[in-house]
Amino acid sequence: MEKMSVSKKENHYSLQNLMKFFLFSAIGIFMFFIPISIGGKSTIPLDHLVTAIRSTLPPMAPIYALIVIILGGIRPFYLKTWNKDKVTTVFSLLKLLGIVVAFMAYFKLGPASLQEPDMIPFLYDKLVIPVGLIVPVGSVFLAFLVGYGLLEFIGVLMRPVMRPVWKTPGRSAVDAVASFVGSYSIGLLITNRVFKEGKYTVKEACIIATGFSTVSATFMIVVAKTLGLMEIWNVYFWSTLVITFLVTAITVRIKPLSSKSDSYYTGEGDPEKELKGNLVHNALNEGLKAVSVSMPLGKNVIENLKDGFIMTMGILPSILSVGLLGLVLAKYTPVFDVMGYIFYPFTLLLRIPEPMLAAKASALEIAEMFLPALLVANAPMVTKFVIGVVSVSSVLFFSASIPCILSTDIPITLPEILIIWVERTILTLLLAAPLAFFIL
Repeated sequence: MEKMSVSKKENHYSLQNLMKFFLFSAIGIFMFFIPISIGGKSTIPLDHLVTAIRSTLPPMAPIYALIVIILGGIRPFYLKTWNKDKVTTVFSLLKLLGIVVAFMAYFKLGPASLQEPDMIPFLYDKLVIPVGLIVPVGSVFLAFLVGYGLLEFIGVLMRPVMRPVWKTPGRSAVDAVASFVGSYSIGLLITNRVFKEGKYTVKEACIIATGFSTVSATFMIVVAKTLGLMEIWNVYFWSTLVITFLVTAITVRIKPLSSKSDSYYTGEGDPEKELKGNLVHNALNEGLKAVSVSMPLGKNVIENLKDGFIMTMGILPSILSVGLLGLVLAKYTPVFDVMGYIFYPFTLLLRIPEPMLAAKASALEIAEMFLPALLVANAPMVTKFVIGVVSVSSVLFFSASIPCILSTDIPITLPEILIIWVERTILTLLLAAPLAFFIL
């Protein structure tokens, strides 16, 4: 028995596993986090790659986006999942509306008011096409970042802080990192599965779903590009990451999250076992263990690309339909002006430039996380930075993350989600504004 455990350990620490762990993780980190200068433009390699693809095939990008939206719009009806519940039915119909808007964008049809530069053309050219390219291309490189032990390595390193700070088990660090480097849908998929296995309580699952399952680094690039923040990408990314998790650390201590049940989905739970010994050694051991059972790189890349493309099909029609509805409401109705008054006292007291615009943008986030960036694209840099952080740190929005949460087995209601959204938005403003004044 002892020989077997020794041989298993030796197997984890083989030269091949060590090389995969360090080399593939380094490639993933390089593609997502190390800015380089090409042609006088400094940004991360992934952004350079997507820009190169788009500039090489300029006439093809709008056609590609149109095809993806058509496929994404009809997919729920083809799979017969469109009417599994009320939320899914609404969003499936909105995806069909997305197809209509896509045809209006591509063929320049419809009312002149919708064809103004800041309406359908802006959504299609500045948002849909970049997202349509960056998510699948980004998913290829996510194989390097999440498929070869780095996720597990970080998860173990974070164990000593997860419980005291966020009141969740160490294993939830994997969900948090998966969301930031993958997507909220990947994070929620993990959370739901682990919750149903009895490894999270109801409270822990609700904390993770509403506090960690934010948009990925690839989506953040689109926000940063829209707001002209790519020159300070690393500052923006790490500030957003820290603020998002600081806000979560606060919201877990106030209602409604603080009053959620400590019971388990399965009745009896399976709490996390303690790892004894050196933390870094344990982290490396878990990382290498993951490498030892990982898929071959080619298969992993194909699986990630497939998942990324499916996600793109789900996202693009929603961005167009919900995005357009949000822009119409923002431009032609007082809905978000009224909602903005929830946040106006805070934007005013924090002396954020154009406080009413910042408040309105903060309210607009609940519809679609990209819309605030569109609203403040021409605002002062401090306002753009704050709203860029709010877009991500608020976590919850109707075009994607809220329906995803409601479609899981995690027992949380829509009113509770909306209260948490207001809490997160206010707390993010309070943290992001002083930082913006300090660094800009």
